[in-house]
Amino acid sequence: MAQAIQKITLSAARDIPFNKLVLSQQNVRKIKAGVSIEDLAEDIAHRGLLTSLNVRPELDGDGNETGVYRIPAGGRRYRALERLVAQKRLAKTAGVPCIVSKGETPEVEDSLAENVQRVSLHPLDQFRAFQTLREQGLGEEEIAARFFVSVATVTQRLRLASVSPRLLDLYAEDEMTLEQIMAFSITNDHVRQEQVWDTISRSHSREPYYIRRLLTETAIRASDRRAVYVGIEAYEAAGGVTMRDLFDQDQGGWLQDPALLEQLVMEKLKADADAIQVSEGWKWVEAAFDFPYGHTSGLRRFYGEQAEMTEDELARYDATRARYDKLDAEYAEASEYSEATERKLEELGSELDRLNDRPYVFEPQEVARGGVFVSLGAIGELKIERGFVRPEDEPKDEADPSTDGGDDHDAHDSARPVTGAAGGEGTQPDEEDEAIKPLPDRLVLDLTAARTIALRNALANDPVIAFVAVLHAFVLKTFYVYGSDSCLEVTLQSARFSQTPSLGDAVWAKEIDQRHDGWGQDLPKDPNDLWDFLIKLDEVSRQALFAHCASLSVNAVIEPWNKRTRAIAHAEQLARSIGFDMVEVGWTPTADNYLGRVTKAHILQAVREAKGYQAAELIGHLKKTDMAREAERLITGCGWLPEPLRMTVVDGISESDAVADDASVGSDEGETASKLPDLPAFLLDEPGTSDDDAGDKESGIDGEHLAAAE
Repeated sequence: MAQAIQKITLSAARDIPFNKLVLSQQNVRKIKAGVSIEDLAEDIAHRGLLTSLNVRPELDGDGNETGVYRIPAGGRRYRALERLVAQKRLAKTAGVPCIVSKGETPEVEDSLAENVQRVSLHPLDQFRAFQTLREQGLGEEEIAARFFVSVATVTQRLRLASVSPRLLDLYAEDEMTLEQIMAFSITNDHVRQEQVWDTISRSHSREPYYIRRLLTETAIRASDRRAVYVGIEAYEAAGGVTMRDLFDQDQGGWLQDPALLEQLVMEKLKADADAIQVSEGWKWVEAAFDFPYGHTSGLRRFYGEQAEMTEDELARYDATRARYDKLDAEYAEASEYSEATERKLEELGSELDRLNDRPYVFEPQEVARGGVFVSLGAIGELKIERGFVRPEDEPKDEADPSTDGGDDHDAHDSARPVTGAAGGEGTQPDEEDEAIKPLPDRLVLDLTAARTIALRNALANDPVIAFVAVLHAFVLKTFYVYGSDSCLEVTLQSARFSQTPSLGDAVWAKEIDQRHDGWGQDLPKDPNDLWDFLIKLDEVSRQALFAHCASLSVNAVIEPWNKRTRAIAHAEQLARSIGFDMVEVGWTPTADNYLGRVTKAHILQAVREAKGYQAAELIGHLKKTDMAREAERLITGCGWLPEPLRMTVVDGISESDAVADDASVGSDEGETASKLPDLPAFLLDEPGTSDDDAGDKESGIDGEHLAAAE
């Protein structure tokens, strides 16, 4: 006969007055965690007590109930009720739903069981619950207020709930992590989300940062200069869509419609260019997103004069300068940092800069034949280059010296005797003719040849004037396209390198342009006044101007059709003499300037030379685009250079090779994983946290924090 199954009897539930309840010392929860007592109290006030307290009757010495009940489980709920009583929002005698335990187990076991056996709400359930509340008409602010979370948190969780249902089902089945779902939430395109998942599910790379990269590979960052110039608001008003990452720093997001952005850029550039032409009266204005390096070559440049300060501006400048100097001197003697003083000095400095940055005024006749180049600067600002004259717009007597009948004589040539057409070579003067005829050509040649040799000798004995003469020739060639010639037959050529993209954005090119414009403002407008200007110039300034002009003639480019072996060797001699090194001036290999433009074999070779063989092996399975970007991250800061940029030293080993040899020694001797560079976890094939994961955790979105804990 089968034994009867003993039935379980549940503990009774009843309402107990609040003033009859006390906390048990056996409650295992000692550390504050989860929702605060204040928030829990407000939640109870809003929707009532959803979970009963677990209590036990307190007994006297004879084992009789005293009417007081201890709470081994539910201490946080009791504290929240206690707060409501103290605020007089709940009566002291109000009945509190309680489960009265029979006491068959120790109190500490009841407390531990209630907390251990609780299963936190799955994050996906919470996402969908928030979505249901919104569909029922609750706004994000109201949802946040009801559950005591920030509006940003509600927005994030609603975004997660909008991911493709297929991917959410995979997440529910633990086939996808929360961090991956967060990465997919960048876009609302379910088809694209699923395409990316199908791609990464067949590869080794499933990291959140890689998912983000694939989802945004055809988009443009909001920090791109084109997006900054147009503005996100204008882009979205034109129908453009912006992807935003609510769980990581995205610098404004990604613009999904590059074609629309390019159209808006060109439309705004044209409008800005037209406005400049109309308001300033230039003959022509060219507008482009970018111009190739050297685009002004062959054009004469002229500069305006900075407008003079008015009497009021001059008085304000003097007063501001005096206040700045006084405050700066007093602060220099102070022993403590003062934020207010720093802010005041910054305000005064900004006012001085504003007064100094006065507009430049150009001569109307130059503006009438001159033009402007309008493009975008590196950070999205409008770049305006004013004051260029095309050869065909030059006055005939300046633009085409050949029209005066042969040699390029200047105004002073009229004072010198010249030969006429009748005086041929070897013609002797007619002694019987009393009229003075022009000297024979050959005689003039011989006389001036003698003068030239004598002048050479004299110049050789005056190094200072010789330096000025060469500098004069250089400056004429560099700054005056159609100016007076020099008697020195020295040439100065400047290669344009217009075929190299983004060269004008390099910091070195910007420094050259700033230096060139600075000298252009200082030099006389008339080339005939240049010699006197250079004679009066101090020696340091002469040398600086000479170095600038000479530097523009440097050409160390190795062309496919012209290796220029000796010139390149001289370039290395020049570089060594001035201590030049591409690493020191800030060049670093990137996917754009090198790694993405070579084969995978070259990429791996670069990583091997910079970081060792094991580092190269870890990225060997990646596609070329991802390999280039990961190699850029690995190589940055280690001083590696491609062979064309390396300096050749005396013993035939480049400095970069020496660095690479040092880096690869460890791999030859059994380099351990601990010596490898800081690689993402998926490259090491072991659990880890990527940069994206770190950002996700900082946002507070994980399984534990999403659950409402008591």
